[in-house]
Amino acid sequence: MKKLEDYVENIVDFPEKGIIFRDVSSVFQDKDGLKLAIDSMLKAVEGLDFDVVAGTESRGFLLGMPIAYALNKGFVMVRKKGKLPREVVSKEYELEYGTAAIEIHKDAIKPGDRVLVVDDLIATGGTIKAAAELIEELGGTVAKMIFLIELEDLDGRSKLEGYDIESVIKYKGK
Repeated sequence: MKKLEDYVENIVDFPEKGIIFRDVSSVFQDKDGLKLAIDSMLKAVEGLDFDVVAGTESRGFLLGMPIAYALNKGFVMVRKKGKLPREVVSKEYELEYGTAAIEIHKDAIKPGDRVLVVDDLIATGGTIKAAAELIEELGGTVAKMIFLIELEDLDGRSKLEGYDIESVIKYKGK
């Protein structure tokens, strides 16, 4: 039986020389890889007390939605700025070169909600930190953060100190 890591395509020198891009689309396009990914993430939250799943655009939607469905929870989209139609709260965060912003509908998280945050990858942690701050601004609590892949050398965990974090696959190096 293949391990989840066997489904991840490693693209050398993308987007620039010296980088190994960990492509999760190869996991999603294989029925066994996709099932193993979702099942592994579901196992990571067994017994966790939470109210709603929040996924970051866009691969956090692909992973978070089946988790929410399987556990009979609602799903909240954390989107890039300007993509949500109703009143939002917004958070700007730092990128390697510049800034970006994400948003959540103002009524998506209720005060006291315990939120499972889902994304495909943790690298530097900026996007997920901003998502956690939005959830907390709305009165929610981050119950746990789960990722399919963690790039350990980029040290995203250091930005997320104090949060319960779990990654299914961990890679060292760029």
